[in-house]
Amino acid sequence: MSLPIVAIIGRPNVGKSSLFNWLAGRRISIVDPTAGVTRDRVSTVVEHGGRAWEIMDTGGIGIVDVDDLSADVDRQIQLALESAALVVFMVDVRDGITPLDEDVAIRLRKINKSVVLVANKADTEKLGQQAGEFNKLGYGEPLCVSADQKLGKDELFDAILAKLPEDTGEGAPGEAALMIASVGRRNAGKSTFINSLAGAERVIVSEVPGTTRDSVDVRIERDGKSFIAIDTAGVRKTAKMGTNIEFYSTHRAQRSIRRADVVLHFFDARHRISRVDKQLAEYIVEENKPAIFVINKWDLVKDEMTTDKMGEYVRVMFPMLDHVPIAFITAKNGKNVLRLLQLAVQLHKQAGTRVGTGDLNRVIRAAVEAAHPAMSGSKTPKIFYATQIGVHPPTIVLFTNGPELFDPPYIRYLTKVLRDTFPFPEVAIKVVLRAKGEGTRRGYEGEVVEDAGDDDVEVPMVRAPKRTPVAQPAPAAESERDQRPRKKPRGSETWDF
Repeated sequence: MSLPIVAIIGRPNVGKSSLFNWLAGRRISIVDPTAGVTRDRVSTVVEHGGRAWEIMDTGGIGIVDVDDLSADVDRQIQLALESAALVVFMVDVRDGITPLDEDVAIRLRKINKSVVLVANKADTEKLGQQAGEFNKLGYGEPLCVSADQKLGKDELFDAILAKLPEDTGEGAPGEAALMIASVGRRNAGKSTFINSLAGAERVIVSEVPGTTRDSVDVRIERDGKSFIAIDTAGVRKTAKMGTNIEFYSTHRAQRSIRRADVVLHFFDARHRISRVDKQLAEYIVEENKPAIFVINKWDLVKDEMTTDKMGEYVRVMFPMLDHVPIAFITAKNGKNVLRLLQLAVQLHKQAGTRVGTGDLNRVIRAAVEAAHPAMSGSKTPKIFYATQIGVHPPTIVLFTNGPELFDPPYIRYLTKVLRDTFPFPEVAIKVVLRAKGEGTRRGYEGEVVEDAGDDDVEVPMVRAPKRTPVAQPAPAAESERDQRPRKKPRGSETWDF
């Protein structure tokens, strides 16, 4: 059985999102004085008194949406009400009873669900005394809280516990096998993809640009595994952000990239790649995240455009990211959606790969012998030793006689050698240069090597410039298996249409 859902319901601007964030213990929903900010159902799991349940934020009942999405918002509210085991009916103690509050009360009576009436913004005792008038709504004495002043949280939790269905013993869901974030410009089809993957109307889909505002986590069960798909707001140029809401939406999208195990960078196949797309890709690179370029709405592309031509165009626009796979999908009809999820799982596995220190040093030694680093003044750059210190992303430390002696193109060259040789050809590799410090190690050239000090230089994951072709060594020359040619990074994921 799934966890019981507690839906927060009320008219616009009574503080539903503020209460949701407060109960969740972190900022999830966007909070802004503008009415109608929340459109989709935003949810998270909370625990109290040995029980776990899913709390759900919703849009305001009766909102007149500026983008004519009122019917879509109301549909999301209705879905929340239908799935809820308990409703938190929120009112604003400062405003008193309004006609919209009465409309909400009538609507709740029709669904026959348990209700906890909550009077928000009761920041003072005097304001709390005014809450008595809400008895007229027919849901008993209201519980006074203040999400802003953080008053009444335990009392609200206790009230929810008292009205939840009988405890089935189910705890909070375990950690998801994979967290993926769908990002991109507005109207690229991110929300359609999430709904297709979930097999349900989980987020609003509309032709109106900027429909999604919050980042919405959607838990999905596939093949006995749990995944979290994050729907994010479409990214715009900073100069075109007309409101605080758009600023917060972009901030949430960036935070989703940081949270994700794999990032799906969406593009509308009908449109040219823009500067905003490039900036978004740069941010993904900065965070060292495995990524997939997702070309959506492929069914709308003219016949003369092929997947090969589109793949070439993407490679030209992102020359530093030639290792990133390209997937062609049509989210609206589910074409290749599950294959995209499978590809994301593969990338996550690649990013968790570890390689042996001996193999790593043999490859670095061969790469240095094939193409020596350029002199830096009168000094010769030297790499004494290499080791992998982490995964997600694969993190390689090179102990050197001075990080400042190595130019970025050479480190990019070494990064490409690592990617082409070891079993993480399609993910970001984090390379860190360290100078000699205290302690000793023996390097691959037989030299005594000192362990890292504080003088570290992190090298971003980028593609190396073209060089004279270098024969890539096998990690273990004595092993027949390792002498077999390794797969090159795939140029694209060309799936049948």
